[in-house]
Amino acid sequence: MLQRNDKEEPRYASYPTPRSFHDNFSAKEFTAALERSNSGNKPLGVYVHVPFCRKVCFYCACDKIVTQNTQLAEPYLSRLDREMVLSSRHLDSSRQIQQLHWGGTPTFLTLDQMSDLIDRLDARFGLSYAPNRDYSIDIDPHQADVLTLRHLQALGFNRISLSIQDFDPTVQHAINRVQPHVLTETLMEEASRLGFRSLSLDLIYGLPCQTRTSFAKTLAQAIELNPARFKVTSYRHMPERFASQRHINRDDLPCPEEKSAILHTAITMLTQAGYVPIGLDHFVRPDDNLAIAQQQGTLQRNFKSYSSHTQYDLVGLGVSAVSCVDDIYAQNPTEPASYEQALDKGHLAIKRGLRLTRDDQIRRHAIERMLCYMALDLDEISRRWNIDAPRYLAGALTKLEVAERAGLIQRTGTRLVVTAQGRSVLGHLAMAFDARSPTQAVS
Repeated sequence: MLQRNDKEEPRYASYPTPRSFHDNFSAKEFTAALERSNSGNKPLGVYVHVPFCRKVCFYCACDKIVTQNTQLAEPYLSRLDREMVLSSRHLDSSRQIQQLHWGGTPTFLTLDQMSDLIDRLDARFGLSYAPNRDYSIDIDPHQADVLTLRHLQALGFNRISLSIQDFDPTVQHAINRVQPHVLTETLMEEASRLGFRSLSLDLIYGLPCQTRTSFAKTLAQAIELNPARFKVTSYRHMPERFASQRHINRDDLPCPEEKSAILHTAITMLTQAGYVPIGLDHFVRPDDNLAIAQQQGTLQRNFKSYSSHTQYDLVGLGVSAVSCVDDIYAQNPTEPASYEQALDKGHLAIKRGLRLTRDDQIRRHAIERMLCYMALDLDEISRRWNIDAPRYLAGALTKLEVAERAGLIQRTGTRLVVTAQGRSVLGHLAMAFDARSPTQAVS
């Protein structure tokens, strides 16, 4: 099952998946959802995708525009501003951005371009300066230094995530991402000195030339840096889909047994170091707000990551960005040309989307509970949705009988709990409740 789960395209991380979106979804449906959302009490979130990168990392599974010329980002920033204008006109002006995340490779931008982007966001939506705001950014250590961190703090960011992947020099050469340990250490020290609320390190297991021994050394070095969070995700080798991965020699990849051992090494070392496992891929310190939210039953999961806050309306900006507003999901084109053409014509670049049915909402709730708490209380679902959950979800429960016999999940009455062995295939187990997935069987 671990091998089958590992080949899932893409990894199962939330419901609904983008594969469920359909093309006959219009920008009008999205703007109607924006207007409906004003009558609710959800906070506003914004995700900004920056698709530029100075070099190709061979493991990358993203559509990137590779260039050294930062001036090429100027037309993109202008179109982002146009998208902000078209979106924000449908939102109540009093709804400031409570959660902000810049993804892709935002540190490709110059400091002036970052300032310009944050100014545009403030002008179009309004930024929050509340102490409990979550303003996070992905950082490529190659494209950042201490001045970058100081600038980001001045712009209002309070959370950073450093993309490390692996500290081993052999692995770094194999994936074309060489970054000395001292580079990360310097950034971590400066970020801590500046008082960023949360520092996270992103690692990937299953990379070429990686072994359980080499990854244990990487983990030991990373744990020594004492970040608040770790994100440990699986590398999926799909060269037929992502051209950059064709540079990787398949024979250099760890075999399935070794990859499984690497994962279990990571789980063991991080838990022994005092980190609390959170769902699919996160490990956090006990005092981190994700761990506290899990204990208090307020942990949330969306298609991007985990959150300790109440669900919020999320507006996605940029190429391939996904929005989740009210009861709809909407995605921008993954091709830059299509994105540009739509905005140049004066309308939002919505390519695909989905409006949730009641059945979708029930299944999303069940899947989120699995992904957040590694457990499911059918009685709670029955009460919340006024249904007979064991009967309503009988098809999914039947599929999970195979996992139960394999010791991956335990069922006691109307409560399901994922075992320690089952955590490595948590996404595959949760997928049993997805009636839209073409590969939903758990076997």
